[in-house]
Amino acid sequence: MNGAWHEIMIRGADRNNPIVIFVHGGPGCSEIPYVRKYQERLEKQFTIVHYDQRGSGKSHRFGEDYSDVTAGLLVEDLFSLTDYVADRLGQSKVILIGHSYGTYLGLQAVAASPEKFAAYIGIGQVANHHVSELDSFAFALGQATEADDKSDIRQLEGMRENIEAGRDITPRSLIRKYGGAARLIDDNRDYVEGFLMNREYNLLDVIRYARGIAVTQDRLLNEESMRPITSLVKKLELPVYFVMGAHDYMTSTKAAKAYFEELDAPDKTFIVYEHSAHYPQFEEEERFAEWMETTFRNE
Repeated sequence: MNGAWHEIMIRGADRNNPIVIFVHGGPGCSEIPYVRKYQERLEKQFTIVHYDQRGSGKSHRFGEDYSDVTAGLLVEDLFSLTDYVADRLGQSKVILIGHSYGTYLGLQAVAASPEKFAAYIGIGQVANHHVSELDSFAFALGQATEADDKSDIRQLEGMRENIEAGRDITPRSLIRKYGGAARLIDDNRDYVEGFLMNREYNLLDVIRYARGIAVTQDRLLNEESMRPITSLVKKLELPVYFVMGAHDYMTSTKAAKAYFEELDAPDKTFIVYEHSAHYPQFEEEERFAEWMETTFRNE
């Protein structure tokens, strides 16, 4: 696909149902290992497509050079996937869902080729990278202070200058520790169980997954910080939905809301899941599935 090997998972009950393509985050963090447990209801009403991005997860090929991988190339891959799936299933448009870093790719895709997509949904939507990191830092430091965890406080205070200057990010381990990543699920356990027990991934695929993150993640995150989505996409020509967890400090809900207010779109909706953090589509899966059905099947 677009000159590179891609692993694709397509699941659903009826090929005539609306197509939904999920763009995973990370970068490099495929959701194929565990996502089936959260989308059983969705598969009855939609055709659900997941894919491992170029160089990531099962799409990683040992010995292949991924030094040229950029967000722009990943967006081109997404266009190829969209065309392939739409043609295979005989439909003209798909619903695009990005999660976390996947929203960085997804928004660029729908901005460049809105004719391919029926709607865009950003879950854990990225916004101004620096503003989001400041929110993450304040959250982690506040939680560490409340817990009187002197070790965490020292670590964060030692990073303050670089984070405030945009040279570093708040350790995701601390955001996770204090509930800013997930509250109603254990995403780390989901990965472990998926790697060990689900048929989609085997031991070699787990190695591919780790290797893919190692060779692409830092470079792609640096690109995102240097070229924030807020400077790349200011106007869209299709319905837009931001679905955020109230407790998300991996990608700040406050920063996403500020970006949403500035975004020019014909129809836009901002939704907050009060009990969730970075994974509202999984943490409150029934609510998310019901919303998808109401929004895209009961029109």
